[in-house]
Amino acid sequence: MITLRSAREIEAMRRSGKITAKVLTDLMQAAKPGITTADLDAIAEKGIRDLGGEPTFKGYRGYPASVCTSVNDRVVHGIPGPEVLREGDLLSIDLGTTLEGYVSDSAVTVPVGTVSAQARRLLDVTQECLMLGIEQMRIGNHVGDIGHAVQQHAEANGYGVVRVLVGHGVGTSMHEDPQVPNYGKRGTGAKMRPGLVLAVEPMITQGTHEVKILEDGWTVVTTDGKLAAHFEHTIALTQDGPRILTLRELGEHAEAAKYRPREEAAA
Repeated sequence: MITLRSAREIEAMRRSGKITAKVLTDLMQAAKPGITTADLDAIAEKGIRDLGGEPTFKGYRGYPASVCTSVNDRVVHGIPGPEVLREGDLLSIDLGTTLEGYVSDSAVTVPVGTVSAQARRLLDVTQECLMLGIEQMRIGNHVGDIGHAVQQHAEANGYGVVRVLVGHGVGTSMHEDPQVPNYGKRGTGAKMRPGLVLAVEPMITQGTHEVKILEDGWTVVTTDGKLAAHFEHTIALTQDGPRILTLRELGEHAEAAKYRPREEAAA
């Protein structure tokens, strides 16, 4: 069952999204060679709680941390620990906040120090996939239009699109209907209406789209050991189009103005 959110609920989710965006920005700035992923988890938990939120991920289905930290060939759900980030790594950071009963969810992949041109291109294309998917969130379009846009752009650039993991609805729970695959056909899936809130999250790989789960029961890796990237936003569909509720607007990691919906400028 798809739940459509009221304007009041969307504003509550935007308040949650501002915390997620702020803390995610702090993590991006902290992701330097020499820091451990456990250090990043500590920053995430303190940051969310200091701003009045609760870390959505911690305890969710037994997950032990406040943030997911996935390095290089790890696609998603990497568990923070003693691992030290090294020059040239790619780090995917996935973060959720619950505030006033509403959830926001966002992810980004960042270079640790200087990375190869091939790694940088993967980041650029994956972020482009996210924005192209968001552009499909229009009244009367279908959820399948999002996946179609993501898949076409990723595969045109020679990349794989993870199929066994998908985006999702979000609201008072982190995972709600509908599922939002990163592949598919135009005109398929649920028709989009005002009040729909989705977490759109392309997971793109340098090689095969095939993945596996490690023995910890959480960490998802590419089967060929090649790099992966993951970008995500929580977006509400309004009468004026898509509104990104987790838009980052702070410091050097503010997102490009061309990605900012008009209605977001005054938020």
